[in-house]
Amino acid sequence: MKRIFSLLLICTLTLSMSSQVTLDSCRHMALRNNKQMTVEQLKIEQAGYQRNQAQAAYKPSIDFVGTYLHMGREVSLVDINDITPTQFFNPATGNYDFVIDAATGIGISVDGSHVSAVTQKVKDALTFDTHNIFAAGILVTQPIYMGGKIKALNQITKYAEQIAQLLHDRKAEEVICDVDQAYWLVVSLKSKERLAESYLELVTNLDNDVKKMLEQGVTTQSTLLSVDVKVNEANIALTKVRNGLVLARMALAQLCGEPLDEPMVLADEDRSDLEVALHPTVVDMSQVYDRRNDYNALELGVRIFDEKAKVARSEMLPTIAAVGSVFTSNPHVYNGFKNEFGFNYAIGAVVRIPLWHWGGLSNKYKAALVDSKIKHLEMEQTRELIELQVTQANFKYQEAYKTYEMTKANLTKADENLRVAQLGFREGMATSDDVLAAQTAWLMAHSEKIDAEIEVMMCHVYLSKVTGNLNY
Repeated sequence: MKRIFSLLLICTLTLSMSSQVTLDSCRHMALRNNKQMTVEQLKIEQAGYQRNQAQAAYKPSIDFVGTYLHMGREVSLVDINDITPTQFFNPATGNYDFVIDAATGIGISVDGSHVSAVTQKVKDALTFDTHNIFAAGILVTQPIYMGGKIKALNQITKYAEQIAQLLHDRKAEEVICDVDQAYWLVVSLKSKERLAESYLELVTNLDNDVKKMLEQGVTTQSTLLSVDVKVNEANIALTKVRNGLVLARMALAQLCGEPLDEPMVLADEDRSDLEVALHPTVVDMSQVYDRRNDYNALELGVRIFDEKAKVARSEMLPTIAAVGSVFTSNPHVYNGFKNEFGFNYAIGAVVRIPLWHWGGLSNKYKAALVDSKIKHLEMEQTRELIELQVTQANFKYQEAYKTYEMTKANLTKADENLRVAQLGFREGMATSDDVLAAQTAWLMAHSEKIDAEIEVMMCHVYLSKVTGNLNY
């Protein structure tokens, strides 16, 4: 039976240890399941497509063009009156003896016979069937010089892709900071739960002692009531801590993409001491600027505005493109007018030189230059703000560690004060109020130590973030 119990105990401890979640595990789960991270990854993919689109502008474009038209009337190159002469040459007689009948407008011979067939044949020869027109062709265009526009657009898409990656990494840092904060909040509340249980045990023991003293007649009912109040307050505090711990676990699970109804057991929540140590805080601002993803993204954004100015300038410069096409039409006129498909080709070049636009293009370029200057100034201001942010984070981290050192010293004093008060109470040298005061001080000292530990951890995470040293 003992063997079975020992095996069950070992299995339970093994499962408990295997189900514990470390801080790194929480970070990985959050990065994997965070929807905003998925959005940022899609933005990187989108930027890659846009860069490929810009690179395609270097290569020739091939287009198919087709059209169909239905015309209501035919095309005739001459008027019937223009091809009906007043006289026609008569080969039989050798004379111009064909004239026009004034009444009918039709040519007649000397003997009065009509010759409309002759004139109508000329009319038909110069009349073309254009009721249905088909045309199609393949057009090839190769840019040769676009004023630097294509190169600038390629640089813009290249920078945009790098910015998307930097913003993705920046979002990852934000997710990690949120996860760390939620993680250490759970650890803090778990420590405070143990502290609240210990405090409840202290005041409960005191309450039992006072009840015994009341039965023996060595204390008053008011003293017991004051201790009972402390017991009730301890129970309420424990309930609040437990409720807060449940909510904190749910918040952490939501960040990690885990079910909210399955509580996460953390690897650090049962540790009584987090082994807080002061890490080196010497900061080299030049390295900070190189490591900060948001600053690098801003710097690339400034370069994008520089390239946009080049795009605006390109509209003021000549552009040259080579063109070639193979096309067909029905009807065609390559060998007389025929209602059938005829093929042809053409090659050439297109040159566009802006001459006069009433200052529109130059003002557009100047406006782009102003945008670029504004971004440069904003980047300089951001450098100053980053330096201020890093300095503040460094000071806050050092202050948090000093506070932690002080809370450890206060904790030792509070433990000793509680021990002396309890001993004096048992020997009749101290009252219950003295013990309650010592217990309250003990509770505050332990609570402040827990808060100070978590504050040091979070300040270190924040300092790592603002200095670009947050590894994940």
